[in-house]
Amino acid sequence: MLGRVNHIAIAVPDLAAATASYRDTLGATVSAAQALPEHGVTVVFVELPNTKIELLEPLGEGSPIAAFLDKNPAGGMHHICYEVADIQAARDHLLASGARVLGSGEPKIGAHGKPVLFLHPKDFFGTLVELEQV
Repeated sequence: MLGRVNHIAIAVPDLAAATASYRDTLGATVSAAQALPEHGVTVVFVELPNTKIELLEPLGEGSPIAAFLDKNPAGGMHHICYEVADIQAARDHLLASGARVLGSGEPKIGAHGKPVLFLHPKDFFGTLVELEQV
């Protein structure tokens, strides 16, 4: 069911500073910032030869990233995103296996314009998992 790792997401308290660090210190290619109000975040993607790093900053007071940063003020790894060929089939398989899909269970459109779902971290050894249809 799982394909390649699409990205690893890191929550950051200051997106501009994190972007500058990856771009200027590490020499990475970094995308422009993109606000995703439906997810409560602003994101930047660090392009790597084999995957991407997604830098996340809270957007608005109800952002789930704000709660994460309250517990981890310096930031840290937030989730890992795997690619799947059919997100509906993946969701149905996971639900039948007892995994919990967060939210309504219906895919939302993610930063890449493709359907995404998030899986409960308690079902995956403390790691928040995102699935993205490719």
